Amino acid sequence: MPRTPLILLIILVLLLPFLPLLIWSIAQGWFFPQLIPEQWTLEHWQQLFSTSSRIGEGVMQSLAIALTTTFLSLLVGIPAGRAMGLMEFPGKPVLKLFLLTPIIVSPLATLMGIQFVLIRLGLSGTLLGVILVHLMPTIPYMTLVLASVFANFDVGYEIQARSLGASPIKVFAQVTLPLIAPGVAVGALFAFLISWNEFLLTFFVGGGSVFTLPMVLFTLLQGGNNGLIAAVAITSIVPGLVFLFVASKALQNEAALGGLGSV
Repeated sequence: MPRTPLILLIILVLLLPFLPLLIWSIAQGWFFPQLIPEQWTLEHWQQLFSTSSRIGEGVMQSLAIALTTTFLSLLVGIPAGRAMGLMEFPGKPVLKLFLLTPIIVSPLATLMGIQFVLIRLGLSGTLLGVILVHLMPTIPYMTLVLASVFANFDVGYEIQARSLGASPIKVFAQVTLPLIAPGVAVGALFAFLISWNEFLLTFFVGGGSVFTLPMVLFTLLQGGNNGLIAAVAITSIVPGLVFLFVASKALQNEAALGGLGSV
């Protein structure tokens, strides 16, 4: 089978489960045994984007938290991943196991202790407190992804650039960062999606003061408005798809440049 039709078929299969959500979001009502709704409306989308609705607040807060968490994860993950990938030091296997702990262990196991610390610091129920607790699962993913990237990294490129007079900042921006860009894109994608979809940590630490999109969706699920629930659910997956598209484009461009460089 040609490549393009195969890709389109895969995309169709992946998006097919979201078709009922799309129909629900623009349906006035959809009852058995109707194959398709008899009446259509944009009321649910209008309510979603209404200035008086808290849904918009949830979208903006989720976006701010996810982007900030991703940025901070990169700030920590790049140097930590470099150290894990390039350096040998005592206790390295133990440190790797420690990084896996937030992924393996249930968040509830450590959440109560972390919340107690945040309460003592006055950060419980604040946006900053939620961002800090979101770093707990995102930094390990970012560090482990970048550690695998740096494990195959050739520092000779950096040494050569330095010998030609480039400053450390220029070496990082023009040599190191382009070479590790695929790993950065993958790590950032993981961090963004984890933070964007996080409910449990936000619920406990945010204390109802930080109203993110997963909390909006959880609240609506108890109300029974299927059309509005579908509209919010579709909205919740859009940023992830956009981020995935941007990351995949970055990976494709990097692969193309790598192919040109090997010719």
